[in-house]
Amino acid sequence: MASATLADDIRQKLGTLSPAERKVARVILAGYPAAGFETVAVLAERAAVSAPTVIRFVNRLGYQGFPDFQAVLREELDARNASPLSLYESAGFGRSEADEGRNGGTPDDGTRRRTQEDAGPDSALLRRGSQVFTGAVTATLAELPPHDFEHAVRLLSDRKRRITLAGGRFTHLLAQYLGLHLMQLRDDVRFLPDRDVERTAVLAALTRRDVLVVFDYRRYESDKTTMAALVQEQGGKVVLFTDTWLSPAAPHAEVVLPSRVTAPSPYDSLVPTLAVLETVVAGVIKALGDEARKRMQHGEDVARRAGLY
Repeated sequence: MASATLADDIRQKLGTLSPAERKVARVILAGYPAAGFETVAVLAERAAVSAPTVIRFVNRLGYQGFPDFQAVLREELDARNASPLSLYESAGFGRSEADEGRNGGTPDDGTRRRTQEDAGPDSALLRRGSQVFTGAVTATLAELPPHDFEHAVRLLSDRKRRITLAGGRFTHLLAQYLGLHLMQLRDDVRFLPDRDVERTAVLAALTRRDVLVVFDYRRYESDKTTMAALVQEQGGKVVLFTDTWLSPAAPHAEVVLPSRVTAPSPYDSLVPTLAVLETVVAGVIKALGDEARKRMQHGEDVARRAGLY
């Protein structure tokens, strides 16, 4: 299965690199993606290696030279910054069949191209949706770093920690979905308030016992990076759900859980992330054991007495 990003490819190949080449890899990963656009000389200096070592590093990744490496990174950044409108226009959604020629497909890198099936009957689009979503969910779960997944479960099931969740334009739905599940399983779960005064008060009061769960996907929101940095500075932990191009908040996160966003439309899909959330919830339930069952039972009893069921 092909790597989603250059960063993924570098991480997967760390074990095959020489000690000097690993130094280059770590410098690039630490400042990804901007570090990849440095000159060979600057990268060599920052990694304390020779310039030929940097060239050998990119050759080991399968590139003929450093310009080839940077060209691929530039293409990745174009995809990272894509919007639904740009995807709509570049992929030909809405064009006539004659103009479109019914060409292309939906590749795993998240770009969208209309296919002959997409232009056909509804049943063909349903088949296309099944292929796209099945592939995206399978790839996401296969690429999820086991260490980060396990660490996320540990943080979210630690009843000594307070959980705060923050989403974005669309991903506030995912924050609410995860938060509502966690509220049924443990105490001290809340959503970041919308109003400025309340939001400021919550962020200012975060401490080492806090976990901020952030959802941030391409066309990233700068406030998510600021929040993550604040939590990190105050000794708390950040669990970041993002896409495969990685939110700028990633360097401040204790845990990063990336998902594919491939969809049969110009809008990024949240389906793979939802699969990750369902799996995380299953992990939290397992980690909490009988305490989760007792909490759920107590919640059912209270809701019944209050006439909410």
